[in-house]
Amino acid sequence: MADNARFRRIAVIGTGLIGGSFALAARKHSPEIEITGWDRDSASLARAQSRHAIQESAANLEAAVGGADLVYVALPVSVIAKVLAPIAASAAPHALVTDAGSTKVLIAKAAEESFRGKSALFLGGHPMAGKENSGIDHADVDLFKSAPYALVASESHSDQRVKNFAALVSGVGARPVWCDAETHDWSVGIVSHLPQMLSIALARVVQDESDETGFPLALAGHGLQDSLRLAGSPYNVWRDILISNRDNLGHALNRLGQAIEHIQQNLQSNDLEAEFRAANDLYKLLRK
Repeated sequence: MADNARFRRIAVIGTGLIGGSFALAARKHSPEIEITGWDRDSASLARAQSRHAIQESAANLEAAVGGADLVYVALPVSVIAKVLAPIAASAAPHALVTDAGSTKVLIAKAAEESFRGKSALFLGGHPMAGKENSGIDHADVDLFKSAPYALVASESHSDQRVKNFAALVSGVGARPVWCDAETHDWSVGIVSHLPQMLSIALARVVQDESDETGFPLALAGHGLQDSLRLAGSPYNVWRDILISNRDNLGHALNRLGQAIEHIQQNLQSNDLEAEFRAANDLYKLLRK
């Protein structure tokens, strides 16, 4: 592989929404890249090839990984932890292996064991991008644009392969954010996993309060739709995330409970003005 920001051969392991979107974005950024795909779901693999996200499909994991400069693993968290050992055994010595798992501590531990003594290098990663609908049919070449992309390493990492991947992340429109695995999991527990569970809880309240007359849903507007967008995500996407980050999510839910209790206690006072101001300021910051 040339000592620059381009990978000549990429293996995408898992051709769903994230893997498919990464493949589409990488090919747009560097059309000369050769991309091979592998997935446990043969229909997803075939669809990824028909959408030109990948150029060829591999019969098995080892065949996909062998000879690749970059191995991009986009599978559920528990599956990533299990496949890292066979990937490490099959990866070329010069290869960089990275993942797109939504939690990092569990994967980092599995990677440390799997890549010990190997010349191939593992770099944990997580694109903070997605949709409420999963699968290759929803893959989007622009999915990562303007999104933070967590890289579990130091920005001053000396290995050229890490620098190359960070350049590719920037090339597809994302913004590299460097952190350790523990900081990542604590952070996403608050800014990603908590909003998901809040949306699920809100949906349950609305459902339970609705009756045969059609109310209160008959009066629902775009505000409720916006708040419930995340509720469209399927449980099978979130199961591993919730299990692997339960301690951080538990902390986040406790903090949310305290905030809701404060609002309840101050509904008839002027003390909530400060809460609105703080919320307004945060919203404006996120909109920049």
